[in-house]
Amino acid sequence: MQAATRQVRTAAQARHTRPVPDIREVRADAFPRVTDALRAVESLLLGGGQRTARRNAWTSVLEDRRRAKDRVEAQYVLEAVADRTSRAT
Repeated sequence: MQAATRQVRTAAQARHTRPVPDIREVRADAFPRVTDALRAVESLLLGGGQRTARRNAWTSVLEDRRRAKDRVEAQYVLEAVADRTSRAT
């Protein structure tokens, strides 16, 4: 009878105890991303209008880079086509 009671108690204790996490294990989710941290600092330092202006400027920079890349690719294609037609004649 005592053995059965002891088994029930140890089973109940096992259910209520949680494994101790290993200190060496660090989850990547535990730390905020750099982007999130920068946005938090930005929101503290800049007003709404300045923040919008900065984001619009950055969007323009990215769009200009995309257009420049497209121009380079188009130039490459035009040169390749020109080489083929000059060889054919």
